[in-house]
Amino acid sequence: MKLLRIRAMTRADLDMAIEWAAAEGWNPGLHDADTFLAADPGGFLLGLLESEPVATISAVRYGAHFGFIGFYIVRPESRGQGHGIALWRHAMERLAGRTIGLDGVVAQQDNYQKSGFRLAYPNVRYGGRVATGAAPPGIIALADVPFALLEADDATVFPAPRTAFLRTWIDTSGHVGRALVRDGRLVAWGVIRPSRTGCKIGPLVADDRAAAEAVFAALAAAAGGGEIFLDVPSVNRDAVALAGDHGLSPVFETARMYTGPIRPLRLERVFGVTTFELG
Repeated sequence: MKLLRIRAMTRADLDMAIEWAAAEGWNPGLHDADTFLAADPGGFLLGLLESEPVATISAVRYGAHFGFIGFYIVRPESRGQGHGIALWRHAMERLAGRTIGLDGVVAQQDNYQKSGFRLAYPNVRYGGRVATGAAPPGIIALADVPFALLEADDATVFPAPRTAFLRTWIDTSGHVGRALVRDGRLVAWGVIRPSRTGCKIGPLVADDRAAAEAVFAALAAAAGGGEIFLDVPSVNRDAVALAGDHGLSPVFETARMYTGPIRPLRLERVFGVTTFELG
C-alpha cells in the first residue's frame, strides 16, 4: 500500500478542501478559506498519495490548552484504505496535551469515543426562508463595538481565546455583523455570511430570547431574504424555539464532543454556533 504523505495546506489546497466540503453537502461559506486560515495557518492538513490529494482534516490550536478538529474528509475512491485514520492520528498528535473539541457526524460517535471523545450535546442545523423587515431599534454595526468588549463576551461562550479568527470573521468582505446595546451594555451580537446556498448566521450570542430575536431580525434584514441557516445547541431551548418560530426546519445534526474538561460556558447565551468546522 502506498504511504500517505501529510503536510499543511496552502491557500489553494484549502480552496480545494472547501470544494470537497461543498460536494459533501456541508454548504461552506463563500469566504471561509481566509477566515479559517486566520485561526491557525498551520492547522489545516492534507493527505497525499504521491502527488494526489486524497484526504483533509483541520486541527486548529486555540490558545495553549484547547483545539478543534474539523474538515475531516476522505475522497470516496480512497476510503477504506487506512488513509483517513492515518491523517486523524496526525491531527490528534498536533493537538496533543490539549482538550479537543469537534462537531462529528452522529453515526460516528462510537468511533470518536475510541479516541477519547465524549458527547457534550447535539448541535442541530436549521434552515429555511425567513421573512425580513426593518432592523429593530438599538441595533448597531458589530464593527462599532470595541473589540476588547466583544472578545470578553465571546469568552463566555467559547472555551479559548480566538482573537485573530474573530477579527477576521467580523471584518471579511461579505460578512455582516450586528449588535444590540441596552443602556450602554452589549447584550447580543452576531454575524451572517453568504454560503453556497443562502446565508449562515453564526455566531449568534445573546443574554435572552428577546435580544437574540432582535439581532436575528437585523441579520436577516441585512441578507435581504433567501434561505438562512442557523446552527443551534439543542440544549438551549430558547434557541430551538427561535429557529422554529421563524419557520426554520432541522437540516442535520452533529455531536459536539470533547476529550476533556473545558472552562464553563454559558450555553444559554449561544443561539447560533459560529461554524461546525472550527467551533
